[in-house]
Amino acid sequence: MMANLYDVAYDLEKAIRESDEFKTLLQMYNEVNGDPSAKTMFENFRNVQLELQQKQMSGQEISQEEVEKAQQMVALVQQHASISKLMETEQRMSMLIGELNKIIMKPLEELYGSMEQN
Repeated sequence: MMANLYDVAYDLEKAIRESDEFKTLLQMYNEVNGDPSAKTMFENFRNVQLELQQKQMSGQEISQEEVEKAQQMVALVQQHASISKLMETEQRMSMLIGELNKIIMKPLEELYGSMEQN
């Protein structure tokens, strides 16, 4: 009997939540949020990131001043040990999710890849 895809997806969600990678991410996230100055700094950084992403997605040009502001924010948060560790952990988690996405999308890639070859 074929497994219900939603059941498999929920099992994957549970496995992610129970993974060492996610537990480390949660620990680092809680550490940053437990430090008021780190939390504020991190929230400001995220807000700048989101603003730039929204501008990019809507086709608006990002000014040199905005680029410089973002670079300054990156330099600032990278100097904070807890935020820096959180960002590294986020990056590893993002890579893991990307790898899982490749696995999930493989049947479609094979299907459409084979169609392109014909």
